Amino acid sequence: MTHISHPARRAVLGAAAGLSVLLAATACGGSPLAATSSSGGTGAAGSVVVGSANFPESATIAEIYAGALNAAGVSATTKLNIGAREVYVKAVEDGSIDVVPDYTGNLLGYLDPKTTATTPGEVVAALPKAMPSGLSVLNAAAAEDKDAMVVTAETAAKYSLKSLEDLAKVCNKLTLGAPPEFQTRPYGLAGLKAKYNCVPAKFTPISDGGGPLTVKALLNNDVQVADIFTTSPAIPENKLVVLTDPKNNWLAQQVVPLVKTDKVTDAAKAALDRVSALLTTEDLIALNTEVSGAQKMDPKDAAAAWLKDKGIIK
Repeated sequence: MTHISHPARRAVLGAAAGLSVLLAATACGGSPLAATSSSGGTGAAGSVVVGSANFPESATIAEIYAGALNAAGVSATTKLNIGAREVYVKAVEDGSIDVVPDYTGNLLGYLDPKTTATTPGEVVAALPKAMPSGLSVLNAAAAEDKDAMVVTAETAAKYSLKSLEDLAKVCNKLTLGAPPEFQTRPYGLAGLKAKYNCVPAKFTPISDGGGPLTVKALLNNDVQVADIFTTSPAIPENKLVVLTDPKNNWLAQQVVPLVKTDKVTDAAKAALDRVSALLTTEDLIALNTEVSGAQKMDPKDAAAAWLKDKGIIK
């Protein structure tokens, strides 16, 4: 996703100053060279560098990819929390990283804003044709994580909200919180206006991709609508309401490896395709609960447990 995409769900920062600092730092988009690595930095010559977007689910999937590659005899390191899609796609293109987990619909929308594909099959079929020279996508997983407009149960009851069509009727009374890039992406403010004639009274950029700051803003009624990923454990934990999207503003969003074509060998492809064959939406929810819930498990540890459970590592 904005998938991230597809959010660092750290402990909620209470002070307004802390929020301002985080927003200022993240809004810059970050640099691949400044990203953190859990496996030794940029990697030795001939190794594969797996990157991630700046939210825990992406980092966890990146660690799964790296662990599967190493288990298959392909030397892999990680470079995590690079930034939003606008940053990490360029990082694959310039060779800063070789592999990054992405989401089929949002990636297609980024590469081809005029796409008419909506179903999983249509999106997967359209993606290879939209790829820039030198980049490829491998097999998509069944696992899916979509952006969604989410409200509290109280707001849903107050305005009788079940769908984005319902939201459109009161959109001009509400403040919407989402990542800064939501302002410019086709499925963001532009998509809500085009598909539903929904123009919020105010837009509040929050740079944690639907994480704890976004949830706090929603629960505090600082925003009344928020962009939160559908696999977020915060949704059931806080009894939040996900508004349905009958006009498919958000495309099908299956997890898919985006790769630098000439850096990924047949062995690497086979290892990544094996992960895609096994990864489910239920897995994403469980992994997010482990990493972003009360356990606060390190993404690398959560990835290792998943790889062991699936028989990829011993």
